[in-house]
Amino acid sequence: MGKIGSGGRIMARWLDVKNVEGGYGSVKIIHGIDMHVDEGEFVTIIGPNGCGKSTLIKIIFGIATYYGGKVEHKGEDVSGWRTDRLATRGIAYVPQVDNVFPSLSVEENLQMGGNSLSSSLLSERIGHALDMFPDLKDRTHDLAASLSGGERQMLAIGRALINQPDFLLLDEPTAALSPLYQQQIIERIDALREVGITVLIVEQNARLSLARSDRGYILSNGKVVHTGNAEDILNDPHINEYFLGTKGD
Repeated sequence: MGKIGSGGRIMARWLDVKNVEGGYGSVKIIHGIDMHVDEGEFVTIIGPNGCGKSTLIKIIFGIATYYGGKVEHKGEDVSGWRTDRLATRGIAYVPQVDNVFPSLSVEENLQMGGNSLSSSLLSERIGHALDMFPDLKDRTHDLAASLSGGERQMLAIGRALINQPDFLLLDEPTAALSPLYQQQIIERIDALREVGITVLIVEQNARLSLARSDRGYILSNGKVVHTGNAEDILNDPHINEYFLGTKGD
């Protein structure tokens, strides 16, 4: 069961993670995590470096090793599915690094996101992606290697949108970016909800992402140690001190 949305409509449970465990090969990093994301939500996972944030999202998308528990998408058990099967269900993933083809142009990168589409439909989808990230409009023939860090992230997200997913997973999209680009990237990600995309994001800049989020999960040592409304997390002085980098009053 999901939450009640505007107009009294029940919002579907987009993701349900139940007692999930996993890691890399024989190295266990995630220990019995429970979490969920409802349709239309923006949910942020935060925590100290090395706590398992990125590993968790990779387990969900079939990249890291799944040991046990259950991952459900829209009520169907997709535990341990390959990434290509998950993509056909409308799930897209944007990794933190190596998320563009540097030797290809901006346009060619976007084309790679929809190489199974007809040329006319692909052209239309690329146009939508460029409308979402207008900074790239004058760079379509430039190599991705020539882009700034912020522009690369825009390109990576734009390419992920070509197949029109309704659930987007992002791994630290603002890492190593200037404050201006950090703000722009988070604003654009938040705006995706206006076109029906549910968002789950792993983010090191906790304050920036939680300010746009509905809810948050805090991980430590591969376990969920706190969850709640994003505003409550931001205003909790104890969480501020230990997880957000500033002490409360």
